[in-house]
Amino acid sequence: MPEREILDLDVLFVGAGPASLAGAIHLKRLFNESGCEASVAVLEKASEVGAHSLSGAIFDPRSLIELFPDYKDRNIPFEAEVKEEHMYYLMKGKKLPFPYVPPSMRHHGCYVTSIGKFTRWLGDRAEEEGVDIFCGFSGTDFVYDGDEVIGVKTGDRGIDKDGERKPHFEPGADIHAKVVVLGEGTRGSLTKKLIQKFNLMENCNPQVWAIGVKELWQMPSGTVTPGYVAHTMGFPLGHDIFGGAFIYGMQNDILDLGLVVGLDYQNPGVDAQHELQRLKTHPWIRSLLADGEIIAYGAKSLPEGGWYSLPKLTVGGAMLIGDSAGFLNGQRLKGIHLAMKSGMLAAETISEAFAADDFSAASLASFTDKVNSSWLKNELWKVRNFHQGFDRGLLGGLINSGLGLFTGGRGWGIKDRLPSHHGHELMQKGTAEDRYADLEFDGKYLFDKVTDVYYSATAHEEDQIPHLHVHDMDICITKCTEEYGNPCEKFCPADVYEMVQDSDGKRLQINFSNCVHCKTCDIMDPYQIIDWVPPEGGDGPGWVNL
Repeated sequence: MPEREILDLDVLFVGAGPASLAGAIHLKRLFNESGCEASVAVLEKASEVGAHSLSGAIFDPRSLIELFPDYKDRNIPFEAEVKEEHMYYLMKGKKLPFPYVPPSMRHHGCYVTSIGKFTRWLGDRAEEEGVDIFCGFSGTDFVYDGDEVIGVKTGDRGIDKDGERKPHFEPGADIHAKVVVLGEGTRGSLTKKLIQKFNLMENCNPQVWAIGVKELWQMPSGTVTPGYVAHTMGFPLGHDIFGGAFIYGMQNDILDLGLVVGLDYQNPGVDAQHELQRLKTHPWIRSLLADGEIIAYGAKSLPEGGWYSLPKLTVGGAMLIGDSAGFLNGQRLKGIHLAMKSGMLAAETISEAFAADDFSAASLASFTDKVNSSWLKNELWKVRNFHQGFDRGLLGGLINSGLGLFTGGRGWGIKDRLPSHHGHELMQKGTAEDRYADLEFDGKYLFDKVTDVYYSATAHEEDQIPHLHVHDMDICITKCTEEYGNPCEKFCPADVYEMVQDSDGKRLQINFSNCVHCKTCDIMDPYQIIDWVPPEGGDGPGWVNL
């Protein structure tokens, strides 16, 4: 019987996103400067760097300038510098321009970016600096010594759906490290375990989430201006659902169309993928996409809670960075630069810990001090009550945001900190409003979920244990059906969850091979009985330009 290999490293970043890659590059440079020969590695569950990376994205280069002062000479694969930007309020058949673009949504000096392309570029730079990157390996659990994290376990390969070993079975490895840095992205499975074990959200606002759904369209030659940016409010979400749309012009006549939907809505029938299709029924959007053809689709959850929803960032031997920690500016709809900065500050903390040969909780806690004294906090502090204001609807949220500009982020709160709630707790019981009765999928312009998933290039080995664990199927069939009408069928943007009728009655069918790894089910399930865990290493979306 093959045994699990033990691999000894010095520092392990989990997740090859901008936070981890920037942190690994900065740390390797600090080690070189100090003469420290410690090893730095990155563990990535996707088959290659960037394959699971999705964002809008408008990229603020602030952290990039710190990491690569000569970045303009490095042929970074940006789509274009932002050249024109607009904001609109959409009604069902009309488009009203905002009289001016508010400061938080101005993008002078920023770049329209494919996060997949940028992350691949950053991964190449990390390897040039001497960072080892291991792709196709999922971190499934921690290795502990008492309450100290001393490593990460990777998942076994070659286990069939019945839990039996296939002929090509390969056991996972125990990767030991003096420091483990979690940059897994939103709702990371290891991050969730660490937060629960050490109660890292104590005295914090609950994290508030959103989901972004996105399509890329290939347009006729000469019809897309690279660097064009438009954001919208109103239709299709209305005033009671947080969110809005974005349209970005990319190179090679590719148009980037997406919709962000807050995962704190009340109607259990809300379906983010269907809302994106409704958006495309607007005459202005239809005119933008005329004669175009869809080429890609994806979805990703976003941590929108802000400063007061950041967990404690360190325990003995481990740290949280990037989206795993919640470093995102919801008002600007930007987090890449914050993620990178958090990784770089973590690197400085780790370098000091190696100099002192001390990786305890007390030693790594200086990471929090570095965050608090950096521009990262200054940016997030000014918008610390942004999302909470939308608990009173679109108008209330806009008023609160405006007040925040004059109150340094306090908004309308008598106390400095406005409360927030877990989004799934706000879902109302009862018959869901059918928002999509008039939506007709034609397979050419308006797509059902299965068609969109096809364009996500998602692939999972079918003969494995599903990576979506439902801890009590009886609740799905009885209680959830009666109380909420099975909202998992709606909130999943990839048609993973399906209530089917067979000879034995009604049951929940999990089409796990459709999963695009957005984690919405783990976040939005009203009973919190769905647990998203990594599938076999390398499985999932195969995004390139998203």
